[in-house]
This record gives sequence, structure tokens and C-alpha cells, in this order.
Amino acid sequence: MFEFVWWWAFALLPLSWLVWRFARPIPRPAAIHLPKLPQGLGGKQTGSKVRYVLMVLLWISLVTALARPVWYGDPIQIQPEHRDMMLAVDLSGSMEMEDMQLPSGGTINRLDAVKHVLSDFIGKREGDRLGLVLFADHGYLQTPLTLDRNTVSQQLERAVLGLIGQQTAIGEGLGVATKTFIDSKAPQRVIILLSDGANTAGVIDPLEAAKLAKEYGVTIYTVGVGAEQMRQRSLFGSRIVNPSQDLDERTLAAIAKTTGGEYFRARNPEELEKIYQIIDQLEPISTVQQTWRPRDEMFRYPLALALLLSALIAVIRRRNG
Repeated sequence: MFEFVWWWAFALLPLSWLVWRFARPIPRPAAIHLPKLPQGLGGKQTGSKVRYVLMVLLWISLVTALARPVWYGDPIQIQPEHRDMMLAVDLSGSMEMEDMQLPSGGTINRLDAVKHVLSDFIGKREGDRLGLVLFADHGYLQTPLTLDRNTVSQQLERAVLGLIGQQTAIGEGLGVATKTFIDSKAPQRVIILLSDGANTAGVIDPLEAAKLAKEYGVTIYTVGVGAEQMRQRSLFGSRIVNPSQDLDERTLAAIAKTTGGEYFRARNPEELEKIYQIIDQLEPISTVQQTWRPRDEMFRYPLALALLLSALIAVIRRRNG
């Protein structure tokens, strides 16, 4: 959309004509009159008309520039406040276990199930700053807090088992995630931690890391991943086993409770998806929005035209004397 911010400036357009019409002429000394040149031999009359037109255009250009023409672009929705959310994902060797039952009857490993559901969750967190921490033998900041959800999703998709070891450093994962909130000014800070085991590595105790997170106003939601029953076949037949017997639910629940969060159990992809829907309700996306329209000041164009016309008038005046 195009508009003049100071449209009232156009009231000055008649000013130059009024000055020319009513200003008293300054008396000049008597001049020596020479015979007029035949028309066509001198260019004064034509030059005067051209100069008059150029001066009118010059004045219109100056007034147009003074009226401050502005071009407004399409409205852009922005959110004045955002939430900082870190995703801490377990990459220990046990995440390779294929015990996540699909509705179709097949099974996929735990990490693939987390990637699939978590990618959808990331795509819906419009307006939030997201980050990604991976942990196994140690905690590792894969993606710092950013509004670019596509980058977070891509980094998660590229995560592979064995990248940083086979053990489970839950405490370090929480510690690295909490560290990213030190300079955060977001009103809400959230960590979602997914693990299928117990803390077996790292130098930080998970509960100590949870207490540190609480000091920084961070809420932690923990998710225990893995089925509770799985049929295992051997040379002597098959038997039902619990593939999640190493899952330390007590510690995960204590971590969440310390920071005012909740602990969830995901035995299959469907339960995992429901958990993220619950977290969406517990940590709703902010609906407060402000509208901003990009604005381009256009006064420089009529001002440049006025400068060009001034140069032309000076050239004509010099030629015609």
C-alpha cells in the first residue's frame, strides 16, 4: 500500500505561485534597450518557457518529498514473547532395540519412533525457540536455541546411534541443556528429556542437575521410552521378556517432580504421540501476536528528481544569460 504520511504538505503547492503573483517587484536601474532579435534567432523566449516548466516541476517534486511518500509491504505477524524449549534425546546403544509396536503390526527401534513423533512436535512449535541436546557417554549440544524449527528437525534426523558412545549420561544431558538457559530471558524455559535407561555415565548426578535446572526456573518433562513386553525367540522356543528392565523410572519421575514437571511412559509410538499432545496442553504455544508491516521511505526519489531539475535550470540559465 502507498500513502503520504504528511499529506497536508500538498497545501504548500500554491505557495510559489502566490509569491510570484503578489510579491512586490524590486526596482531595477534603467537598462539600455537593444533592438529585439528576430524570432528564431534567439532562444530566450523558448528557454524561459522551458525554465518555467522545470521550476514548476521542481517545486512539485520538493513538496512531494516533504509529504513523505511511504510504501507499506504485506503485514507480518510476530510474537513479542517466546518460549525456550530444549529437547534432550538419549543416543545410548539400547535405543537401537526394535520393540516399538506400530499400529500396522510391525516394529521399529526406539530412536526411529522418537524421531518420527518428535519431528511432528517440532513442526507445531511455531514461535518457540528450540534446541537439541544429544547424550550417551557424554552430553552434547547439537543445536543451540533457535527459532529455525527446520534446522532442529534436520539435526534430529541426522542423529545416529553410537555417535557419542553406548552408555547413558542423563545428568550431563540435563546439565548441557540447562546451561543454554543461563542467558535466556524467555518467561518460560522447558526441557523435554527422553531416555530408555538409567544414568550409567557422566560426572553429574541427574537429581543434582535437576536442582540446578530448578534454580534457573526450568521445568523438566521426562519420558521413559520402551515397551514392557517383547517376545524373544531362541533355539529352545520363545519367551516374553521385559526389554525396559533397565529403565530407571524412579529417577526420571524424581527429576520431573523436582522442577514441577511430569514423568510420562511411552511404550509405543502412539503413546509417545499422546504424550506430546499432553505437553502441548501443559505448555501451550503463545497466541499473543503483533502485526508489523515493512515500510520503505520513498521521499528520496522526488528529492533526487528535484536535484536533477535544479541542475537543468542552472544550465539553461547560464546558456541564456
